[in-house]
Amino acid sequence: MRTKQLMKGVAAAATGLLLSLSVHAGDLTGAGATFPFPIYAKWAEAYKAASGIGLNYQSIGSGGGIRQIKAKTVDFGASDMPLSAEELEKEGLMQFPAIIGGVVPVFNLDGIAAGQLKLTADVISGIHLEKITKWNDPAIAALNPGLALPNLAITVVHRADGSGTTFLWTDYLSKANADFKATIGSGTAVKWPTGVGGKGNEGVAANVQRVKGAFGYIEYAYAKKNKISHAQLKNRDGVFVQPDDDTFKAAAVNADWAKTPGMAVVLTNQPGKQSWPATGASFIMMHKTQAEAATGLAVLKFFDWSYKNGAAMATELDYVPLPPATVKLVQESWKANLKDAGGKAIW
Repeated sequence: MRTKQLMKGVAAAATGLLLSLSVHAGDLTGAGATFPFPIYAKWAEAYKAASGIGLNYQSIGSGGGIRQIKAKTVDFGASDMPLSAEELEKEGLMQFPAIIGGVVPVFNLDGIAAGQLKLTADVISGIHLEKITKWNDPAIAALNPGLALPNLAITVVHRADGSGTTFLWTDYLSKANADFKATIGSGTAVKWPTGVGGKGNEGVAANVQRVKGAFGYIEYAYAKKNKISHAQLKNRDGVFVQPDDDTFKAAAVNADWAKTPGMAVVLTNQPGKQSWPATGASFIMMHKTQAEAATGLAVLKFFDWSYKNGAAMATELDYVPLPPATVKLVQESWKANLKDAGGKAIW
């Protein structure tokens, strides 16, 4: 019965998966990560009001975004798992970070409010590996004295599609738990031992809301928007922290964008007492040679405008805008890498 409920949720979520603003001739097209969709939608609405240029962004998952930019069916792709320098070179692509946010563990339990439940990487790994199957398991109870944990089965919900959110979640757990790394590992798509899949952050959020005892992982903006309870996490320094823009920012403070090939910085399991351990950046991918230089320039103008004018919108949704020094590095990478068909820089 529980599985049937979840499968209905998957179908319902898939029906509304292509979340985009209305598209008109001359609008920009992008596709990929669901992780940054709330802020891209917010930026797009404001940018259209300011410039008259719209954005049709398909929230289909990082894997879909990578496939579509490689196939040249969109003006830009988006992924929360950065491509390696080798793959970028092979495909003729460049990438740059657009925004920073966090993945959070979410649950559906009566009587336990958002932020009350404490979890660790070891306990979460045990849940995913089917070693912890009830909410009142001694391992969870030991972390949460005083909470009335029910004798209720844990229904795991994970992503069904190729997902940068899954990459960030599994990368964090792989770094923090050797058993998880050896059994499941890190990637945009992994072989989960248990659970039911949902498409996009939207699908996972919907399924967690639908089933009592459900447990999943989603980008924080989806948890807030849908009023889904999240848990605290114990970070690398042994401190339990809440997800918010301050703890995401703390995880990003030591990021060395300049020295990392392809700017492919992964922000999971960073040191620092305030650091949220499942933090990540979302990346934009574009072809180095822009056959339609005007369109490529229009994409850059959208992100330039968003960097300059979208910080307050990002903070409102608990994302972290890139600091000015990082924005400068991004714009330098535009100048160095993005050319028209004749080899002339478009920025």
